Amino acid sequence: MKVVVDASNVAHYVKNENGQPQISNILAAVKALEESEDEFVIIADASLRHDIDDKEKFEKLLESDNVEEVPAGNDADHFILEIATAEKAKILSNDKFRDYAAEFRNIASMRIPFVIDKGRLTFGKPKKPKKDKNILQHICDEIIKELNFKKWEIYTGKEGLEISPLNIAKQAIIRIDNETNAESKLENIFSKIPMFNKIVEMVDDVEIAAPYVIFVLVHPKDYKLAVKNAGNISVTVADRLGLEKKPLVAVRNDLFTKPGNFELNIMLADEVTETAPYNVLIRVSTHDEVFIKRNSRNIASTIAGRLGSWKFPFVSVKPDMLLEKPGEFEIELEKGGDLDGK
Repeated sequence: MKVVVDASNVAHYVKNENGQPQISNILAAVKALEESEDEFVIIADASLRHDIDDKEKFEKLLESDNVEEVPAGNDADHFILEIATAEKAKILSNDKFRDYAAEFRNIASMRIPFVIDKGRLTFGKPKKPKKDKNILQHICDEIIKELNFKKWEIYTGKEGLEISPLNIAKQAIIRIDNETNAESKLENIFSKIPMFNKIVEMVDDVEIAAPYVIFVLVHPKDYKLAVKNAGNISVTVADRLGLEKKPLVAVRNDLFTKPGNFELNIMLADEVTETAPYNVLIRVSTHDEVFIKRNSRNIASTIAGRLGSWKFPFVSVKPDMLLEKPGEFEIELEKGGDLDGK
């Protein structure tokens, strides 16, 4: 591990009887780092040489190859943060560097706190970097933006309706009915449906022969419920709308949909693509690699359901050293292998 020592902060940790920062604190840090076999550099601000309790020892310390004094007039804290960021190093300091939080956004995870007791320095533990709780949705959002940019139409509804087999059937009927501009009596007779799986009289003035595909988008927790009732949903929609063919119901795990809710992406069968037009490469920081890989199939399912494709896109996840912070990622779309004869 590489460590940048904030010499001024360490020296001021325990002051002598005259209120002076002590060289012994810095030497205690050096000893602790040498014992842990960590690579380190000591950065001191220009004023420390004037305040330190033992100026002669400090001058000798400055002659060491791994000790650097920041020139007068320069901001030592900023210099320390820049070096630590560039070298992917930790910072030995109890300073929280709050004035630089906007520029250096991961300070808490870079900083190693410490205590000095009886001349011995003991390391604390840096705080774990904050995770992006919504990183899966952010990744899917970015994929959808890229697909839209490439002129692919994507279903983007995210509000969600309360999930139940009956509600799914009702909403499918309403949306298909509205799209075909048919004059139906559906709204008036919904209240007369005694139970979901009972077949009732067809609406006489609605005759639609176009085959539909209903993508039911649900949270992974609700997937089994939706799959279990897919057949009954299909039968009810066909009977109520007088369809010559039952619509196909495809249930997809969807990362935008909250537990207990659903969304519908309804398409004509000839609009559904056999495979997704693009596969997806996701580059992530090492902080998120395992989590994203574990959810890569849910990402693929979300995109397939929103895009309207039978097969899921292939989603690959790769760690990238240039993406250092939790929540950082990059998306790259790669042309799918089965479209356009390729």
